[in-house]
Amino acid sequence: MVDDDPSVLKALARLLRSIDLNVATFASPQELLEQLEPGIHGCLVLDVDMPKLNGLELQQELAARGNDLPVIFLTGHGDIPMSVKAMKQGAVDFLTKPVHDQDLIAAIHAAIEKDGMNRRTRAELAEFRERLRTLTLREREVLEHVISGRLNKQIAADLGIVEKTIKVHRAHLMAKLKVRSLADLVRLVERGGIMPSES
Repeated sequence: MVDDDPSVLKALARLLRSIDLNVATFASPQELLEQLEPGIHGCLVLDVDMPKLNGLELQQELAARGNDLPVIFLTGHGDIPMSVKAMKQGAVDFLTKPVHDQDLIAAIHAAIEKDGMNRRTRAELAEFRERLRTLTLREREVLEHVISGRLNKQIAADLGIVEKTIKVHRAHLMAKLKVRSLADLVRLVERGGIMPSES
């Protein structure tokens, strides 16, 4: 939680600790940037109106550093264009001060849930990339054709080998990638923006 008003930080931290949430407070964006541990779980609750670096600029700086913790904004001076900008940059919520306790708690629970989903997705894609590395060059060739929608017969003609061999390569690559269907395979490739040639 980042806010340049110590009384706001203290009150909100007390509220969140009362429902068994771990809270780290920072009096400035610079303090957060210096101390934020990579790979930490949770979410960020950021004040918008702060000197030197405002909350929106902090959100951009965190994204530039590869930190994708979900962000909730709190502001006493928000307007619609500001909230639209924050949401376009990926904010989970944009709340106005004084914030109702239940609104903040609900937003934080939603953000923590989003963080968990993001982490599961990243782990799934990292595992998929590792499996891709186990494919032979021929299996990768077959995979590229499969995900572009080519039939076994067409792939065989394209690669100059018999259809039966394509079926064998296809079965091997599906087993190595641990996917049961073409739909699962395409979904993973699309979600990760992964091409078989990547490793």
